[in-house]
Order: sequence, then C-alpha cells, then structure tokens
Amino acid sequence: MEAPIHGKVVVITGATSGIGQIAATRLATLGARIVLVARDRGRADLTLADLRKAGPNIAHSAHIADLSILAEMKRVGQEIAAAEPRIGVLINNAGNVFPTRRVTADGLECTFATNHMAYFVLTHELRDRLAASAPARVVNTASRAHMGHALDFVDLQLARGYSLMKAYGRSKLANILFTRELARRLAGAGVTANCLHPGFVATGLGQRRGGIFAFVVRSFMLLAGPPEPGAETIVHLASSPDVASITGGYFVPGGRQAEPSPAARDDIAARRLWEESERIAGFKD
Repeated sequence: MEAPIHGKVVVITGATSGIGQIAATRLATLGARIVLVARDRGRADLTLADLRKAGPNIAHSAHIADLSILAEMKRVGQEIAAAEPRIGVLINNAGNVFPTRRVTADGLECTFATNHMAYFVLTHELRDRLAASAPARVVNTASRAHMGHALDFVDLQLARGYSLMKAYGRSKLANILFTRELARRLAGAGVTANCLHPGFVATGLGQRRGGIFAFVVRSFMLLAGPPEPGAETIVHLASSPDVASITGGYFVPGGRQAEPSPAARDDIAARRLWEESERIAGFKD
C-alpha cells in the first residue's frame, strides 16, 4: 500500500496527534522530509523529535499557525512556499468540531474555516510548488460524516439552525467537493488530488479546550477503533504507485476507492463552492 519516497517534501497539517501524527511518522520512515503546520509550538517540537527518530538525518521542520484565521492560512502558506521550492505531497488533515456556533475574526463559522477554508487557502498558496514538483499529490482528509448533508450556499456559515453534526458533516462534504474541483483544475499539471474517509478511529478531535464537551468526546472515542487504519490510508494516497494516476477519488480504509454521496458528486456544487471560497479568501473579486 506504500512505497519509499526518499527526498520528497511532505507538507502536512494536523500532525501533532492522531492519524496525522502516525501518518507523518510513517512517511518519515519512508524517507520523506516532513514539514508540519501546527497550532502549538510545544506539540510541534515533540512531534519533530519523534520524526527525527523515525527519519534521522533529515531536516524535518515545523511552521506555527492558527488555521482558523484567513491571514494565518495565507501567511503560513507563503512562508512554506518561500522555504520549499519543491513540494511532493500536501496533506490537508487538520480539523476540529465545536459544540456551539463560534465565529472567527473573519466572520466565518469555525468548523467551516478550519475544516474547509484552511484546505483551500493552503493548497492555493502551495499550488505552484506542487506543479513544479510534478508528479505531486494532494491528499485531503474528509469523512463518511458527509453522508446525508448538502451545502446551503445561502447560509454557508450556519447562522441559522447550527448543530455540531450539521457543521461537521457539511465541512467534510466541502472537503470532497473541493477535491473533485481541484482535480479537475489540475488536470494535465501532473498533480493528483484525492480524499479519504479515515474510518471511525480515535483522534484528538474536539478535545483541545477541555471542559464537559471534551470529556464527552473522549468517552465517545473509547468506542472508536485505533487510528492506524486511517493513517495507513493517508500514507497509501501519499506514496503508493497504485494510485499515482488516480485523481478526484474518495478512498476508505484499506486503500479502496469508494463512491461518496450523490451530493458529494455534484460538480456544479463543487464549482460553486470553489468560487465562493475564492471570494471569501480574497483571491477573486
């Protein structure tokens, strides 16, 4: 399911815990140089120490940013682009959930900002580096939680009728639609884009801030499986020659390509989400 990727630069978000950390460590053992994007310097340094054990004599590095804030997304993307002339793989994996509706300084609902806009903006900032490194890959962590949801373009920020599952499910649907449209726009550039459902696995999602909600999430995670299968799917999409020519796909544990929901195969919605995301990010008037 995987192959050595010696010398390739892999940029990954959400890699200081859970499936992201396992995937980053595994990719380091395969010879990749890992570039982390993390919120917390202390957690990033601990992860870097583990990566240096897994992939010694490789200059793994970390950039610190709050991926819920547009300016931070752009800044870290531009910093990485300036530091890394070639990027072989971009793994958008960071995510979060919130029990009540919260709004960022940009006026965006926090789940949408963190789980979708961070993917969109970071990919935009690194797109030229990926193309310069072709063949290159983009891997987006989505979820089966997208099933049963549809985007409401009149209320993308869930100002009406917020619920945790609606916000999370729609953000994961956005990940799949973004992947499909990205694959279409990258056709012929030598850069593939695929996404995955990691499975119901134990992660640190929703647990960072503590409190009753974090306790409930931790208790729920006791029912989840180990994170390794989800990490294996990320590593598969990042490194396996078996998927080198596949783009726009949705994968499940075991490295198997599957069909997402009908709403996730709506190319008109995918294009509209892209255009709306450009407008929100300020990339298009």
